Amino acid sequence: MIVLVVAVGSVRGLHEAAAREYVVRAARYWKLELLEVEAGAHQGSASASPEQVRDAEGKRILARVPSDLELVALTRRGTSWTSREFASYLGQFALRSRRGVAIAVGGAFGLSQDVLTRASQRLALSALTLPHEMARIVVLEQLYRAGTILRGEPYHKESQ
Repeated sequence: MIVLVVAVGSVRGLHEAAAREYVVRAARYWKLELLEVEAGAHQGSASASPEQVRDAEGKRILARVPSDLELVALTRRGTSWTSREFASYLGQFALRSRRGVAIAVGGAFGLSQDVLTRASQRLALSALTLPHEMARIVVLEQLYRAGTILRGEPYHKESQ
């Protein structure tokens, strides 16, 4: 099953090594692809409103998501899943007839309404607002964790 993560901007600095490590780990379990789209409304437009930025980024996200992939939008107004529920979703999805899933990680202003409308699932990683670089690391780690849960490997430790 394909898991495509489409994220606004790139991860730099302290977060870069963590993101790279979880891409390597998660790729053991999924046919994983990470695509980055340009942040902002367009080059040279520092005066764009948050809505203009979200809309422009949303168009770039949707242009990269194939129509045969189910889209999951990360938004703090989404449904909260446990790690086991996320793993179950991915495991059940792998049994369906669709090719895979795409996960959209928005930029500094979140995701556009067009992305939210296209998404079949809206997932909240936290009720807290996370920087988009951190959200990307969290979703990549959760993809790795989901793979270990589905294979019964000892990474996921959970008290009942």
